[in-house]
Amino acid sequence: MWNWNFTWSTLPHILDAMKMTILATIVGFAIALAGGLLLAMGRRSKNRLISLVATGVIEFVRSTPLLVQLYFLFYGLPAIGISLGPFAAGVLGLGIHYSAYLSEVYRSGIDAVPRGQWEAAKALNFTRWTMWRRIILPQAIRPVVPVLGNYLIVMFKETPVLSAITLVEMLMAAKMIGAESFRYLEAFTLVGILFLLLSYASSLLIRRLELKWNRT
Repeated sequence: MWNWNFTWSTLPHILDAMKMTILATIVGFAIALAGGLLLAMGRRSKNRLISLVATGVIEFVRSTPLLVQLYFLFYGLPAIGISLGPFAAGVLGLGIHYSAYLSEVYRSGIDAVPRGQWEAAKALNFTRWTMWRRIILPQAIRPVVPVLGNYLIVMFKETPVLSAITLVEMLMAAKMIGAESFRYLEAFTLVGILFLLLSYASSLLIRRLELKWNRT
């Protein structure tokens, strides 16, 4: 049976773990945004070696499970002298994994930029850096904001996987509470409700951002 007293007593522990969940999502997504852009530009590079390396990284990461990548970062790297804490390994794993997917999102946005914009930048004798920063990327990123936002929500809902490398996020906190009290219903229900509320709030924020960009 549902016990409200027990529910309120577990809420502070789960809220503390929620902070770790949100932080891991934000840091991991920042890594994915930067890494995805680098991979997308690397794949378009005129240097064949860079293009092949970027393509190989994208295909390899997309073809292997996130859990396997996390295990490698947390348990495998110490074998070669590189030790990462649970948080560092978790956000790095999330960032690398989703950078492969975001690179394809960036690529679709870049490919949608009219050819005339590229030619105009060259005609005005812009440097390559200025062309990308002032002309190409602003036009490429705006239409893919909704897709980027969807990946943010997906990444947020993937954070329970980090419990496999001992990071105490919301699901791990619920498991620990259940293991100590032999009551799982309240803790897991709270985690589910918090995931729902945060995901819905994120979707509304992304929608507002999309509408704001479309008006400008």
